Amino acid sequence: MGQRLQMCYNSRSAMSGRRLSFVFCNRDSKYYAVRYSGGMESFMKQRKHKRKESFSVLLISNTGLSNKQIHISRSILRGVFVLILLVCIVCGWLAYQYWTGYQSGTLGKSAKGESDASSEELLEKLASQEELVRQLEAEKTELNDKNDALTTENKALLEAAKTNMGIGDAGKAEETGEAEQEVPVPGLYPYSEQGDVSVKYAQDHPYVSIDTQNAGNVIATGDGTIVSVGSDDTYPLIIEIEHEGGYRTRYMFLQEAESLQTEGAQVQAGDTLVTLGANNIQLDYQVIHEGEPVDPLDVFEAKG
Repeated sequence: MGQRLQMCYNSRSAMSGRRLSFVFCNRDSKYYAVRYSGGMESFMKQRKHKRKESFSVLLISNTGLSNKQIHISRSILRGVFVLILLVCIVCGWLAYQYWTGYQSGTLGKSAKGESDASSEELLEKLASQEELVRQLEAEKTELNDKNDALTTENKALLEAAKTNMGIGDAGKAEETGEAEQEVPVPGLYPYSEQGDVSVKYAQDHPYVSIDTQNAGNVIATGDGTIVSVGSDDTYPLIIEIEHEGGYRTRYMFLQEAESLQTEGAQVQAGDTLVTLGANNIQLDYQVIHEGEPVDPLDVFEAKG
C-alpha cells in the first residue's frame, strides 16, 4: 500500500524473564498491532491518535564543536510565556507604584511649596497690618495729646475770659458807683420816726401819704437846693427841693407847720426841714423826675 513499517522494540533486560516484544507501528494509520512471543494475540482497537507539537532550538557552534539541538514542548513554552507575562505584570505594577509615589512626592512638594509661599504671603500681610496698627496707635496718641493741649488751652481761655468779665463787672460797678455818687438819688425815707404809708402812689394820686405816729422830723431825702417854700388852698406848707439828675421832691403838709429852711438854701440828705411835735400829722411826699411824677417807693427800693 506504499506504507512504511517501522519496527520498535523495547530493550529490556534479559534477566526480566520476558521475551523480546516487537511492535509494528504504522505511522500513518490509526491502528496498531501487538504480538507477544508466548502466543499471538491480535486485536484491533480504534484509538484517536494525539500528536504532540514540539519546538526545536538548534545551537550551532562557530568554533567547530558539535551542534546541539534542544527540543522544547508546547507546554514548556506556554509555561515560559506565562512566566514572562507574570514578570512583565510584576514589573509594570512596580513601575506604576514607583510613578505613583513619584507623582505623590512631586505633588506634595508642589503643595508644600505653595503652602510655604502662601504662609510667607500671609506673614507679610500680617506684618503690614501690624505696622498699620502701630501707625494708627501713634496717630491716636498724637491726636489725644493735641486734644489734651486744646482742652488745657480752652480752660485757660475760659479762666481768662471769666477774669476779664470780673474786671469788667467791677469796672461797671465802679462806674455805676461813680455815677451814683455823681448823680445821687433822693432815696431816704422822709420822716425820721415811725410812719405808715396810708395811701400809695397812683395815677390819680401821684404821691404817697404818710401818717406820722410819733413826734419827729421831716428830713431832706437827698442833697439839693430848696427852690420854693409856700402853700396853696390844700396844703398850708409846701417845700420843694431840686436835686441833681433831674429829680425834684415835694413835702406837702395838711396841717399847719413851720419850715426850718428858707428858699435858696443848700441842704444835705438827712437835714431837718420841719419838726413835728404832734402825732397823727399827714405828710404827702412826691418825687418828680424829668418833669414826670414817679412812685417814691420805687426810688426808695432803688436806693436800697
